[in-house]
Amino acid sequence: MKLSLSLLASTLAIGVFADLHNTGICYDSPGDDVQVYNKDATDKACTAYKKRNTGDKQWDQCPDCTLLSDQDLLYYCQSEGQHIGGDELNYYCKQNGAGGSLAW
Repeated sequence: MKLSLSLLASTLAIGVFADLHNTGICYDSPGDDVQVYNKDATDKACTAYKKRNTGDKQWDQCPDCTLLSDQDLLYYCQSEGQHIGGDELNYYCKQNGAGGSLAW
């Protein structure tokens, strides 16, 4: 019984942290199964997420959210502390004109 409870607790803990990410971008969807990177929305969403302070859960704040780039081609929002929540990033991307978001 102890083993079952430990396994259940571990599974639930993993589920709580499963939607937290280090990196995220915003994209547009101009057609079926087509996703186009949206730099402007990514920049604005990252800035908005950095200002976010809605509680004391890990995804409620992102003090280390920083816009970084990969060889000036792909700009992305980075959180070394893994504060980026997938739903929260999607909210900010859509609020800034994007069709959706991708976080990993």
